[in-house]
Amino acid sequence: MLAALARLFRKPPPEPQWVEVTALRRQLAEAPPPLVVDVRGADEFDGPLGHIDGARNIPLGELAGYRGEIAAVRRPVVCVCLTDKRSAAAAAQLAAAGVDQVSVLRGGMKAWREAGP
Repeated sequence: MLAALARLFRKPPPEPQWVEVTALRRQLAEAPPPLVVDVRGADEFDGPLGHIDGARNIPLGELAGYRGEIAAVRRPVVCVCLTDKRSAAAAAQLAAAGVDQVSVLRGGMKAWREAGP
């Protein structure tokens, strides 16, 4: 009974923040840059769209095993996928696990590549 009441009054995790391509490019040029977590599969990460330099590939299905490690980085985290659906789910998981500064690249790798170099 107490567990059920606790679930009713538990605050939902904060909504992830969104970051635009231009803002992320600017942040990546700063020191220290954010940790970019690309939640696509390895085949997509190394595929035609490639990945953001310095990004860490942790597929969404494996993210739970890395939550503590990501939280320990103590710098902003930006989640990336093909569009922004999986990365939004990843950011929600990380926020629920206590990662304070987590955001999602709006439009994902498609938007990153469309914006050019």
